[in-house]
Amino acid sequence: MSEKEVSVLCIWKPNDILRNYLEEGLKGYPNVNLVFPEDLSEQNLLELVPEADIIMGWRPSKELLNAATELQLFINPGAGVQHLIPLFREVTANRKITLVNGHGNAYFTAQHVVAILLALMNKVILHHNWMVEGHWRRGDSFATSIPLRGRKVGLLGYGAVNRLVHTFLSGFDIDFSILRNNWSKQIEPLVTPAEQYSFEDLPKFLREIDILVVALPLTSVTEGLIQEKELELLGEDSLLVNVGRGPIIGEKSLFEALKEGKITGAAIDVWYNYQPEEDDKGKKYPSSYPFHELDNVILSPHRGASPMSDLKRWDEQIENIRRFAEGKKKFLNEVNLKEGY
Repeated sequence: MSEKEVSVLCIWKPNDILRNYLEEGLKGYPNVNLVFPEDLSEQNLLELVPEADIIMGWRPSKELLNAATELQLFINPGAGVQHLIPLFREVTANRKITLVNGHGNAYFTAQHVVAILLALMNKVILHHNWMVEGHWRRGDSFATSIPLRGRKVGLLGYGAVNRLVHTFLSGFDIDFSILRNNWSKQIEPLVTPAEQYSFEDLPKFLREIDILVVALPLTSVTEGLIQEKELELLGEDSLLVNVGRGPIIGEKSLFEALKEGKITGAAIDVWYNYQPEEDDKGKKYPSSYPFHELDNVILSPHRGASPMSDLKRWDEQIENIRRFAEGKKKFLNEVNLKEGY
């Protein structure tokens, strides 16, 4: 272990339970000093940040990063870093700062994929609502379940989330296809045998599957990847689950494909407008199109990472701080600023 004092500045305020968990996880590292400021104003953080070797938190300002002259590692505890890429590309033009993100929510997001997929296939919401309305045992003539057995599931992206989705769904009698950008990163064996595709194979991949699970980061390459043509390749018997980012799928194309029956249904956890304004009835919808009026969708308000209170999601952050304290240069989930994830 390095004898050098390591200062870790937290630019948000964790609750006491999480604070204790972080401190307990680093108790064997007396050279690590966790700083939890009571005052999180920009002015106060600017006074503290010149001492920081590591910053942990979300949405730092450019001024804060420029003032952090000793900074070597920035830990973004969540998976999404697209909002940080332009800033870090600029700040790191003449200095070295490693940006890492957190994949601790992958288990819950994968669990959410399975939950909303099965809710979609078994028409759970429709039958629940009918029972609330007092309609007892409406049968298959109203909303019949869709068998999962014999389906061909396509995993678009094969990071932490879709690897777990592959694991969770592997007990069903289904076939898998996987499309990922860089197969050279695939070190561990696949959970089950699967057809392998690269980005240039997207049309063929879509024609071969009938359930598409999107778990990609949003980058210049993936934005708008799925449009009208791609949805038509999936076909009218297909289902779609998106837990990646909304703009990976064209908003208009997806709505029209669902409304016109070009695909059978979709379960959506990621959206297009995260600051929606209230309509004349005081309601907020995160899209320019009325997905809420469709009966072949499951709508979820970007909550795949729930429960946020789970402490084990912070183990990756603790491990990265330990590695830094030990003088190591390789960290979990390093972000490639050039590729954008």
